[in-house]
Amino acid sequence: MNLTDPIFADADKARAHLEKTRWPHGPVCPHCGVVDEATELKGRAHRAGVYQCNACRDQFTVTVGTVFERSKVPLNKWLLATYLMSSSKKGISAHQIGRTLDVTYKTAWFMCHRIREAMTDRGGTPMGGEGKFVEADETVIGGKEKNKRLSKRNPKNIGAVGKQVAFTLVERNGRARSFHVANVTGKTLRPIIVANVDRKSALMTDDAGQYRPIGKEFASHETVNHGIEEYVRGNAHSNTVEGFFSILKRGINGVYHHVSEAHLSRYLAELDFRYSNRSGLGVSDTMRTDEALRMIAGKRLMYRRADEAAYA
Repeated sequence: MNLTDPIFADADKARAHLEKTRWPHGPVCPHCGVVDEATELKGRAHRAGVYQCNACRDQFTVTVGTVFERSKVPLNKWLLATYLMSSSKKGISAHQIGRTLDVTYKTAWFMCHRIREAMTDRGGTPMGGEGKFVEADETVIGGKEKNKRLSKRNPKNIGAVGKQVAFTLVERNGRARSFHVANVTGKTLRPIIVANVDRKSALMTDDAGQYRPIGKEFASHETVNHGIEEYVRGNAHSNTVEGFFSILKRGINGVYHHVSEAHLSRYLAELDFRYSNRSGLGVSDTMRTDEALRMIAGKRLMYRRADEAAYA
């Protein structure tokens, strides 16, 4: 797959590719879930790609129940946007998507958020396991405080106004999961860690106090003390998650420039998806794009919900 692929220029070819990717065993009815029991309707009154389920008699297309549902944007442009977002290591701006697809910025912005919604990992199997290492760390996202002296939100330049906290779990040679959290206390982080990391894992963190009681719940817990410039001690280090943060910061600073609090979790999900399906794990751009297309079901995002969140 490359930018000259017909699926990015022809809506019918894009639909056929999406059907093949989402329905490898035949059409799946989004209403009743029956597999390969549908008939394609080819009458003059029907547009291409409409099926009728022989079980429940409801009609559907490959986009029903997905983030692409009821969109007036041609399906080939949706696939191209998904490819561009899946293959850009540090992300791609909505302005660039809009110029490339020849759509308005408003349309491109919403398309990007729908695709990020599709990329979101809803949990699934815990990370790590016996003999595996999971690193945990947090970082702050936002402008430098010295640039906010005249800000009406912070007239006295007090505290980290405008900073948002991202907490990330990274399995060495594996997946990443990131969360937008209010603070980095043990009370906030423990539910996230125990829900997403197998208790048989070795937990690796820095020497922050909030991790000490949590670490006792895992097979082992090792720390490094960055305060005395200790970064590696045998298997103990958090360099993998720090590398993840470097990609995150480069993306935000160099591509997006600003990420609102309301949408930070979706940007983190986008980065998690690309990292968890990176070339170092044998996943190509094509494979990564097809995986994103397989994840579009059951995650429909309405424009009003996305837009209101931006100003909540």
